[in-house]
Amino acid sequence: MAMIKQAVYGVAALGALASFVFGQDVWSYARTWGNSVRQTVKREVPVEFEVTRARELVENIVPDIRNVMHVIAEQEVDTEQFTSELVRKRAELTSQKDAIHARTADLKSGQTSFVYVSQTYSAEQVRNDLAKRFERFKMAEETLKREQQVLDARQKALTANREKLDNLLAAKTDLELQLEQLEARLKSVQAAETVSTVSIDDSELTRAKKLIRELNKQIDVREKVMASDGKLTDLIPVEAKHTAPKDLESQIEAYFTPKAQTSDAKAEMKIVNLETLKP
Repeated sequence: MAMIKQAVYGVAALGALASFVFGQDVWSYARTWGNSVRQTVKREVPVEFEVTRARELVENIVPDIRNVMHVIAEQEVDTEQFTSELVRKRAELTSQKDAIHARTADLKSGQTSFVYVSQTYSAEQVRNDLAKRFERFKMAEETLKREQQVLDARQKALTANREKLDNLLAAKTDLELQLEQLEARLKSVQAAETVSTVSIDDSELTRAKKLIRELNKQIDVREKVMASDGKLTDLIPVEAKHTAPKDLESQIEAYFTPKAQTSDAKAEMKIVNLETLKP
């Protein structure tokens, strides 16, 4: 009990403080704060949950659709029965009309008595019967008109309920289609988010690229060093002076000429020399 009192006192004190700080605008601030909290909470609700809730709302239309279908079925049965009843009454009314015309024609004939179904009636009796028949006919005709109006109203209500049912079914189908499109878009976004949030450890790839760059650098350095060594051991340095033998070409030709050709060349040279020695 004491805790309840403390809570009440605390709320009252908080209200008094708020009234003191904000003055007459305290309720405006309270409503704004409430709307802000409501919107914040709503933004935190997952979209998947909202889609499920929307599908449940669409499914909640089904009981209304079934109720309308049940009402339409009852109205159709009632309308059919009422229409059949009016058709029967209209036929009876036509029969009464024919009987009235027949009795009227009999009275116009001037006879004083009439025989109907083996029974004799005076003209006065027939006239009284005709008056009763005519009053009943007029009452039945008026009743039939009112019942026809009732039938027309029922048919209008039935038509309106059928249109309502068609609209409910069309709305349900349209909402279901929109939900399917919404779920397809949501799945597409979720798939894109999954791809974009995949964590790939590229540290090994980075180290491999770095190692390959270092190896290429080392090979480039060794190639440069070898090229520099070749320049240092050149056989024809620019600053050195070397005199080649005058018969260098003959030496090279003799070196690369086969021995058989060399023997033939020597023989020819001997013949030439002998010929030169002859007187």
